[in-house]
Amino acid sequence: MSTRTTVVMTDAQAGRIDRALATAFPQVGRRRLAELFAAGAVRIGGRVARKGDRVVAGAVVELAIVPAGRSAERPQPDPQAAARLTVILERPELVAVSKPAPMPSQPLRADELGSAASGIAALYPECALLGDDPRDGGVVHRLDIGTTGVLVAARTAAAYRQLREAFSLGRVAKTYLAITCGRPVASSCGASLAQRGRRVVVDEEEGLSAHTEFEVLAAASPGPQFSAELCLVRCTTQTGRMHQVRAHLATLRAPILGDVLYGAPTIPGFTELVPEGTFLLHAESVVVPFAAERLTLRAPLPASALAVLAAAGIDPAGIAPAA
Repeated sequence: MSTRTTVVMTDAQAGRIDRALATAFPQVGRRRLAELFAAGAVRIGGRVARKGDRVVAGAVVELAIVPAGRSAERPQPDPQAAARLTVILERPELVAVSKPAPMPSQPLRADELGSAASGIAALYPECALLGDDPRDGGVVHRLDIGTTGVLVAARTAAAYRQLREAFSLGRVAKTYLAITCGRPVASSCGASLAQRGRRVVVDEEEGLSAHTEFEVLAAASPGPQFSAELCLVRCTTQTGRMHQVRAHLATLRAPILGDVLYGAPTIPGFTELVPEGTFLLHAESVVVPFAAERLTLRAPLPASALAVLAAAGIDPAGIAPAA
């Protein structure tokens, strides 16, 4: 059985219906909204809506939210995946782990093992019961399969709602460390992004707003092995668009080492140090408001990134953590 919700669009919500609903229902999440559009669960004035449709002030929109499903649809506990996770913080309400790569944040199917959500379910079984999508397993945001670093999951329903809202409304400060092929040509990128197949592209008309700040922390000068600088770049963002940091760095002509989807070149002596199926992007820290405090969660660089930095002659020991 689904829960039907009716909302009347305001002047501020006029425009694309998917954006309006993402603002009106931040707790649902964009992925779940996309699934609801695909299932015909969104209607404008009684007719089935597509996510690109536009609405005007006063339009009546009906949303049929199907509740999270049976326990068999939820992430299955996976002790082997759990062994690959490092617990950063454990509280009665939430847990934060450092995710390795390659590892998906959540399974595509309930019977799929090897995800961070499956590992968390093995360590904290209560997490498997939480989420807008049965596959969420309490995980309140996502990292790409090839990205390492901080991943947060809720252990109670109240914490899940609070954390999901914080991430959805841009109240969470996130920093990443990237090893790039070249130096970014600007210190920030505000290009709007739209999904096109497996990747995202810059689309100022139909894309979602996104903004990333960049700081070059260290660089290895071009040499016999590589024609462009290898840079260690800190990336700061409060939005969480799909592939945001990867696409923005590629836009600034500094793709992430190993990220062939976004044009990273092969650099002999370095590319082979990047594990297959990964690229050198690391979720360094997450600062999230929770209850009456702001939690700062950090994860150290993985061994693969340290090996590349050592080969390039860059010592990360003297680099201060994100503020």
